[in-house]
Amino acid sequence: MSLISRLLKANPSAQVSDMLTGYFVIPSAKGEFVPSVRAAFFGGNKGGSPVSSNVIDYITVETAGNAIDFGDLSIEMGGTSAVGSTTRGVQICGRRENVSGLYPAGGVSVYLMEYITFATTGNSTSFGNSSATDYRSATGNSTRGLSTGGNEYVNVIDYITIATTGNSTDFGDLTQARARQGSSASSTRAIFGGGIASGDTNQNTTDFVTISTTGNATDFGDLTQSRYGLSGTSSATRGLFLGGTTGTAVNTIDYVTIASTGNAIDFGDLTTTGNGSSAAGSQIRAVVAGRYIGSHDNTIDYVTIASTGNATDFGDLTQARSYSAGASNGHGGLS
Repeated sequence: MSLISRLLKANPSAQVSDMLTGYFVIPSAKGEFVPSVRAAFFGGNKGGSPVSSNVIDYITVETAGNAIDFGDLSIEMGGTSAVGSTTRGVQICGRRENVSGLYPAGGVSVYLMEYITFATTGNSTSFGNSSATDYRSATGNSTRGLSTGGNEYVNVIDYITIATTGNSTDFGDLTQARARQGSSASSTRAIFGGGIASGDTNQNTTDFVTISTTGNATDFGDLTQSRYGLSGTSSATRGLFLGGTTGTAVNTIDYVTIASTGNAIDFGDLTTTGNGSSAAGSQIRAVVAGRYIGSHDNTIDYVTIASTGNATDFGDLTQARSYSAGASNGHGGLS
């Protein structure tokens, strides 16, 4: 049950003041507000020297506009992933590309996890270490964060308990080793879609797991296209998989119904083609930030998850980049 539904059940006389701003007025609470949703975007690849970024941006999901600086990661990294609870956003490992000549051109994997508190601004804090590698995908619910796959084409699924700090723990395996996939979740299920496997073969496979348990993933269905470098986010009922590349960058948006299994359905298109975007959102909106379109881009798009149709311009990141990581304090896994 969504936050708004729970509040209405508890207080039928409550009024929704503006579904687009996300503020929920409860008369008996003397006009106090349920906070709107904040999304953060961590790191990424930006080109130049250093190649990777340590920037953390944030937006208010219900209000279109440019992103605002939140703080910094402890080091520059791209190819990172992230997950959020109602209070914390956790950034999970990444890749530090050639930083002022300190590392080889291919970069090095960074196994660090760091976290922020959504309600504040400031630099990230150490959380622990991940057992796997960069270019993973992450999602979760209010308790657990799951991260999957990785750039050495691994099938690993790890999990963390978001409210604590510490190293990740093995959860199980994907049906196929891959990297650069997208992910989405309800409070019970996590779905992982697309990616690239050994031999540079693009994938259309979607897998799912039950978040509260541990164990290997099960086949869910297929995306409309085999692609990698896509992102994902969700409401409590729908999971969206956005953008990516088939070898040629695409603007495709697919959706699935999380509680069922089956193949994805075409939702619409992003405002531009590109791969390496990051996504986050609320129960109402999915927001997609950054991408690589021959150069790094700062575009932020959004769609209304319950409908279908093409994306609309939201604003810009503070820095053009790709393969950053998005997380919010109001996504579908928190319902």
